[in-house]
Amino acid sequence: MELTNINQEIHAASQRLRKSADALFGLGKAKAEAERDYRLALAQEILRLRAEKVPISIITDIAKGNVADSLFQRDFAEAQFRAGTEAIEAIKTQVSALQTILKYQTDV
Repeated sequence: MELTNINQEIHAASQRLRKSADALFGLGKAKAEAERDYRLALAQEILRLRAEKVPISIITDIAKGNVADSLFQRDFAEAQFRAGTEAIEAIKTQVSALQTILKYQTDV
């Protein structure tokens, strides 16, 4: 690999890293909103079931089943956030490898 190509790849990877950080902020916000929405829906459902005199021992299980869509959205947002952080780590690893190659090439 030529030094120019390595420098270009490092620059491109750092640009992707910058964009990924911005995207991760959005994913983090979506994750937090999904968590909030799930907790609100669950609390409302628990209150509704209590008002209907459902036995307390099974309210939580029934409520979670009734708000399963909110739970799915929360879990999906969490998975997206984790995937985003893993993508950033992959780009960091790529930059590190390119820097090692660049150092090796300049030393030779």
